[in-house]
Amino acid sequence: MPLVTSKEMFAKAYDGGYAVGAFNVNNMEIVQGITEAAREEKAPLILQVSKGARAYASHTYLFKLVEAAVIECPEIPIVLHLDHGPDFETCKSCIDGGFTSVMIDGSSYSFEENIEITRKVVEYAHERGVVVEGELGTLAGIEDDVNVSFEDSSYTRPEEVEEFVAKTGVDSLAIAIGTSHGAYKFTPEQCTRNEKGVLVPPPLRFDILEEVSRRLPGFPIVLHGASSVPPEYVKMINDNGGKMPDAVGIPEDELRKAATSSVCKINIDSDLRLTLTGTVRKFFADNPSKFDPREYLKPARANIKELVRHKLVHVLGCSGKA
Repeated sequence: MPLVTSKEMFAKAYDGGYAVGAFNVNNMEIVQGITEAAREEKAPLILQVSKGARAYASHTYLFKLVEAAVIECPEIPIVLHLDHGPDFETCKSCIDGGFTSVMIDGSSYSFEENIEITRKVVEYAHERGVVVEGELGTLAGIEDDVNVSFEDSSYTRPEEVEEFVAKTGVDSLAIAIGTSHGAYKFTPEQCTRNEKGVLVPPPLRFDILEEVSRRLPGFPIVLHGASSVPPEYVKMINDNGGKMPDAVGIPEDELRKAATSSVCKINIDSDLRLTLTGTVRKFFADNPSKFDPREYLKPARANIKELVRHKLVHVLGCSGKA
């Protein structure tokens, strides 16, 4: 099937009590690992591209990689989404270039300015059959061009969501309930340590999510910054020359809980990068004389596939929902 929008996908997820995984892509192996897992698990899928990914690989290469995935996996619905579109021009470029969904991130602006720029993108997108994700609240952390300090982050204000959705016409809304971008989501001071000495992040603000859901019944909610930062891959990186102390992610049981509510889309990025990096580091430590990219990217692709399979089944709950 051709690329689709997330409209029907989110309606089914909301009614079915699961979330669709939105995975950031940068190269062929990541696209292949994600889509092979989704095809085998018969799961709907969102492949998303950031401004940084477009700068790295170019719009054309990334679009053609996703186009190839659609050809290889005709039995599953796939959305191509712009992640954290910083301005109207970037969103317009992606809409004109074949994307079926875009996010306009106006969270750094005032509430009124956020409405204005979001509405402008929505009007342009809807005229062309493309859906739009907006954002209220600001997540802390670093991911591609997104760099927000903890001091500058802010939770979503539930009392603003009805006005924002009504005035912009967005199709989904990203909210801030305590998730964070990147692999270093929280400082050790923000966390507690369990009996094994492992850092445990502060819990997500499900009270905010519940209030937003009450005010927007039936409306799809999105969580950004929801990578769990798999400890096995952090350890693999550190055991093979890396230095990633105190990298901690969102507990998967909290993400699973969110997926059973109004959260219809959960973004996953850092977990893919950690998996690829850890696998490649270990490969070279075990095979110091090797140099063929096919040899070290093949196990990285396989591990990404298994990571995504785990997310689809045990975190998102969307296996078999295509």
